[in-house]
Amino acid sequence: MSVIIILLVVSILIAGSFLIAFLWSVKDGQFDDHFSSSQRMLFDDKKSLNKKN
Repeated sequence: MSVIIILLVVSILIAGSFLIAFLWSVKDGQFDDHFSSSQRMLFDDKKSLNKKN
């Protein structure tokens, strides 16, 4: 029974550390994308190239 409690505590600590790492990376702007939105207009859509007028 004590092994289950130890595993539960360890798994909660690991999950908490991943949550803290994720929140830290979001706060620091790790997932902000400033490049592709300005470059998106330079690439043609494949749908518009295949249209016949």
